Amino acid sequence: MSNVRDYLKEREKRLGTTQSGNYKEKIRSHKLTIFYRAILGIVLIVAIAAFLISQWKNKVFTESAIVSSSPVTIVQGANVEKLGSNVLLYSKDGASCLDAKGNALWNQTFEMQSPMVSVCNNVAALGDYNGRTIYVVNSAKQLGTINTNLPIRKICAAESGVVAAVLDDADVTRIFLYNGNENTETSIVDIKATMDKSGYPVSISLSPNGKLLAISYLYVDSGDMKSTVAFFNFGEVGKNQSDNYVSGYDYLNTIVPYVQFMSNNAAFAVSDDRIIFFEGSEKPSNIASTLLEEEVQGVYYNENYVGLVFINQTGETAYRLDVYNTSGNKIHSLFFDIEYTDIVFNKDQIIIYNDMDCQICNIKGVDKFSGEFEKPVSLIVPTSSVYKFISVTSNSIDTIELK
Repeated sequence: MSNVRDYLKEREKRLGTTQSGNYKEKIRSHKLTIFYRAILGIVLIVAIAAFLISQWKNKVFTESAIVSSSPVTIVQGANVEKLGSNVLLYSKDGASCLDAKGNALWNQTFEMQSPMVSVCNNVAALGDYNGRTIYVVNSAKQLGTINTNLPIRKICAAESGVVAAVLDDADVTRIFLYNGNENTETSIVDIKATMDKSGYPVSISLSPNGKLLAISYLYVDSGDMKSTVAFFNFGEVGKNQSDNYVSGYDYLNTIVPYVQFMSNNAAFAVSDDRIIFFEGSEKPSNIASTLLEEEVQGVYYNENYVGLVFINQTGETAYRLDVYNTSGNKIHSLFFDIEYTDIVFNKDQIIIYNDMDCQICNIKGVDKFSGEFEKPVSLIVPTSSVYKFISVTSNSIDTIELK
C-alpha cells in the first residue's frame, strides 16, 4: 500500500514539474512574441517615417499663396535686411525693426550720409561711412551706442554684441573692437595696420561669439602684390600671443576682398582666383583651397554652405551656383536663369529670387518650387517651416506658403 502511495506521489511530482516547466515556457514564449511585435512595430514606424521624409524632401510645390498680410509704411530709399526672424529697416534718417506681423519692435533716429550695416544672426551694427557713431541693436532693443574718435571705414558685428570697426587715422589704419552691449567710447582691442608693414585691411569678419577676428590685408611692395589672411584670438589662447595674433596665411599676386566666418569654428575667404577654407575655434588653419578660373559674381553662405555665383559659360542657363561645404568640398553646381537680387541659404534649402520671380531647391539640386510672387518683393525671410516665408513689399509684410 505504501508502494502505491509512493508511486502516486512520485507521479504527481513529475506531473507538477512538467506543468511548471510548460507554464514557464509559455510565459517565455509570450514575452518573446511581445518583444518581436514591438521590434516589428518600431521597424515599421521607422520605415514609414523614412518614406514620408523622403517624399517630403522630394516634394515639388506648384504654387505659392499669401496666407496673411500686414500693412506697413516703408519710406522711399529705406533698405531692408533680415535680423533674426524679423525685418530691419534703415535709411539716412534712422532704423527700425518689425516683426512678421508688421509691429514695430523699436525705432532709432539718426542722421547719416552713407549708412552701412553689418548683421550677424540676431545682432546688427549700423554706422555711417566717414561718421563716428555706431548703433548696436538686436531684434528686441538697442543694445548700445559706440562713439569713435576717428572716421569709420568698415564695421562688423558679432552675435555676442562685440563690434569691430576699421577707422582711418592719417598714415595708420586702426581696427578697434568694442563691447557693443553698452554705451562706450573705449575700445577693448586696438590693432594698428600700416601699408609698409601689415598692409591695408580690405575685409574683416568676427566669429559669432566675438572671440576671433579675421582680417584680409593687401600689401604692395615694389610692384609685387601680396594678400594676407590673419586671425586674432581674444580668448585665453590669444592672451599669450603678441597682439593676439594666432595664425596667418600669405597669398601672392592675388587680392582677397572677402573674408567671412560661417560659425565659431569655420571661416572662408574669396580672392580673385581662389576660395579658401579655414577651420579652428582657437587658431584657425587653412584646410582647403580651390583655384577659380572664372570671375565670381556673388558670394552667399550660411553656417554649413558657401555658394559662389558665376556666369554660365555653356550658355544653356544664365548663371551657375557652385556650392561648397565647410570642408571646402564642392558638393553641387546649380544652374539657373533668374536675374537674382538675393540668394538665401536656409538649412538645406537654396532660395534664389528677385522682386517677382523665385526658385527654391534643396542642397542636392532638387527643384522644390519655381514661380512668381503675387506682388513685388524686396526681401524674403525664412521661418521655422521650410514651406513658409516672410516677404517684405513696399507696403506690407506677408506670410507666403508653398502649396
